[in-house]
Amino acid sequence: MATFVLVPGAWHGAWTFQPLARRLRAHGHDAHALTLTGLGERKHLLTGSVNLDTHQQDVLNLLEDQQITDAVLVGHSYGGMVITGVADRVPDRVSGLVYVDAMVPQDGDSCWSLVTEQERAWYIHGTARTGHSSAPLPFLDPRASPHPLASLLQAVRLRNDLSAFARKHYVHATGWDTPSPFEPLYRRLLTDPSWQVHAVRSGHNVMRDAPEELFNICIRSTC
Repeated sequence: MATFVLVPGAWHGAWTFQPLARRLRAHGHDAHALTLTGLGERKHLLTGSVNLDTHQQDVLNLLEDQQITDAVLVGHSYGGMVITGVADRVPDRVSGLVYVDAMVPQDGDSCWSLVTEQERAWYIHGTARTGHSSAPLPFLDPRASPHPLASLLQAVRLRNDLSAFARKHYVHATGWDTPSPFEPLYRRLLTDPSWQVHAVRSGHNVMRDAPEELFNICIRSTC
C-alpha cells in the first residue's frame, strides 16, 4: 500500500483531485487530496503573506501529523513547485514523485521564471483588485478561487537535485489549445533515463480529461 499526497495547481482546491483520491483508496492505497492555504475551502485564509513557503509547510505539516514516511507526492502544474520543495526538505518521508503537467524547478526557479508571457499574463489577471492575489481565469472551473500572487513569484530554494529519488514520473498533456509552457521540459526529460515520462491526450486539467491514464500512472509510481 502506498500513501499519495495530491497537491493541486494554482486557483484549485482539493476538489480537483478528489475523484482520483477516492479511486486510489478503493484500490487499497491511502490518499490525501490537499487544499493549500488561501484556496478552496481555505480561501478565507488568503492574505498577502501566503507564499510558496506557506504551501510547502502545508504539505510538511500533513506528512508530520499523519506520520507519513512513504509518500508519493503528486503535484499538478504549480503543485510541482510545492512537491519539489517538500521532497528536498524531507527526502526520508518521500518514496516517489509524480509531476502532472507541472513545473520541475531547480534552485532559484519560480513559476514566473519557468513559464511564458502567456502564463505571466494569467498570473497578474485581476491582481489590481487586492494587490496580492491572482483572479481565477474565465475558463476555469467555477469552484476556482483567487491564488496568492507571492507563491507564483517566489523562487524555490533547494539544497539538492532530484537524483536521490528513483521513482520520478512526468505526465505531459499534449492537448493544450495554446502552446504548452511545459513542452521544453518534456523534451528534456525524455532524454533523461532517471525519469519515466508519459504523454497523454489531454488538456492541462489531466485529472478531468484523462482520469484513467493518470490513475494508471499513479499505480505504476508505486512499483
